[in-house]
Amino acid sequence: MKVTVVGAGAVGASCAEYIAIKNFASEVVLLDIKEGFAEGKAMDLMQTASLNGFDTKITGVTSDYSKTADSDICVITSGIPRKPGMTREELIGINAGIVKDVSSNLIKNSPDTIIIVVSNPMDTMTYLVHKSTGLPKHRIIGMGGALDSARFKYRLAEALEAPISDVDGMVIGGHSDTGMVPLTRLATRNSVPVTEFLTEDRLSQVMEDTKVGGATLTKLLGTSAWYAPGAAVSGLVQAIACDQKKMFPCSVLLEGEYGLNDICIGAPVILGRNGIEKIVEIELNDAEKAHMQESAEGVRKTNDLL
Repeated sequence: MKVTVVGAGAVGASCAEYIAIKNFASEVVLLDIKEGFAEGKAMDLMQTASLNGFDTKITGVTSDYSKTADSDICVITSGIPRKPGMTREELIGINAGIVKDVSSNLIKNSPDTIIIVVSNPMDTMTYLVHKSTGLPKHRIIGMGGALDSARFKYRLAEALEAPISDVDGMVIGGHSDTGMVPLTRLATRNSVPVTEFLTEDRLSQVMEDTKVGGATLTKLLGTSAWYAPGAAVSGLVQAIACDQKKMFPCSVLLEGEYGLNDICIGAPVILGRNGIEKIVEIELNDAEKAHMQESAEGVRKTNDLL
C-alpha cells in the first residue's frame, strides 16, 4: 500500500506521521515544491521509526511526481494556510490553481488512485478536482467532515465532562465557519442522547464552538491547525487501505441525495477499498434540512468563483 501526501507543511507532515505510526502502509511519499523540505521532513520522521515502532518507509521528494507513481491513495494538502482573520473562502484564488495542477500530476502517474482533498476551501477544492480530472465520484473525497466531527465530539465531551470515548456525534454540511451542521439531535453519550444531559442553551454553545473550531485555533496559533487535520486524514486513509467499511462524514459529490445536485458537501459515507462505497442518507428534521440547504447555498457561492 503506497500513499502520497502532497505538501510537506505542518498538515502534510502530520498526515505522513500518523499514517506511518499506524503501520498499515508500505510507503508514504511526501512531496513539496520547496527544495529539500520534504526530504528533511521525511528523514526526521524516519528517525522516529525505531522509537515509535513502525516499518512504513517515508520518502521525501521535491516536485518529482514520478516518485509518486502507482500510489493507491493521494492526499492533497498543498496551498497556503489560513492566517488570522482570513476565511477559508478567501484562499480560493491561490489554492485553486495549485490543486488543479497537483491533481493533474498525480493522476498522470497514478491513474487508478483515490484522492483525498484537504486544501481549503475544501468543499470547493473537492468540486474542482471532480470537474478538472473526470475521475469517478467514489475516488474523490473531501476530508472536512471527519475533522469537524472530531471537533464536535471534543466540545461535547467538554460540555458533558465525560471521557471522549463515551461520546459520538457527526457534523455534515459545508466545511466553513457558517456552513457546518452539527447534528446535536443525534449525538449520544454511550447510546443515550446528549439532550438528556445538556440544556438547549449549552448545546447551542457546543454547536457554535464547533463551527468556529478552525478559526479559534487559527487565532491562537497564528496559522491553521495541523494535529487534528492530520489525524482525520489518517483515519480516512486507513479506512480505505484496510477496507474497513467505516462511516465518516466527508465532502462528496451529491446527485440527488439530501435534495442536492452537482455539489460537493459533507455527508456520511462508507469508506472501503474502492473509496466511497456508499452515501448514507439519514433522515433530517425540518430545521436540519433548512441548515443543510443554507450550507449548500454558501458552498455554491464559493464554487461560482471558480
